[in-house]
Amino acid sequence: MSLITIEDPQAPQSEAYRTLRTNLSFYSLDEPLRTLVITSPAPNEETAVMAANLAVTIAQSGRKIVLVECDLRRPSLHTLLEKPVEPGLTNTLLGDEDLPLQQTAVENLWLLASGPKPPNPADLLGSRKIDLMIETLLDQVDMVLFHAPPVIAVTDATVLGAKVDGILLVIESGQTRRDHAQKAKEMLEKARVRIVGVALTNAAQDRSIGNYY
Repeated sequence: MSLITIEDPQAPQSEAYRTLRTNLSFYSLDEPLRTLVITSPAPNEETAVMAANLAVTIAQSGRKIVLVECDLRRPSLHTLLEKPVEPGLTNTLLGDEDLPLQQTAVENLWLLASGPKPPNPADLLGSRKIDLMIETLLDQVDMVLFHAPPVIAVTDATVLGAKVDGILLVIESGQTRRDHAQKAKEMLEKARVRIVGVALTNAAQDRSIGNYY
């Protein structure tokens, strides 16, 4: 797993993340997205990579953003951003300390790591304390991006999705099963969670367009 937007800003993949950032910014001009969950239908390591790279491009555009690790079972954002896993979100939710935000190597980007693994992740993510945390963060930054575990594996993403502006589903080309994607869509819609779009990863590059840069 890597942060291509930092390692190679001119790469086609980096441009794709900037395009996604632009598309999300135009999703609703009257009510801009300020809180967004990144998840996938089934287990997919690309979601963490997607969340981190998207957060980097948003920060690079000058907007202040906090990336929150909400995969409390298998956290990975701290590894990508080379930060300690504790203290983090669970410490805050359990009342141990106030928002331990970690400044990353990217200006305008902070990480709220997962913290120690709790026995009841879904209960924590559905608590009133999450609402209060979101309100606090939005007073400090322009956007909050959440990385959540897969929709059909556990209820965490659905519970969290009901508290934010929307969910972005990550589909991996050649890997994500059609029935899993359909089931995730149905589960989110049943819970009245707003799906703002789908991001396709690992798709073959269209060589006919050529290299503009």
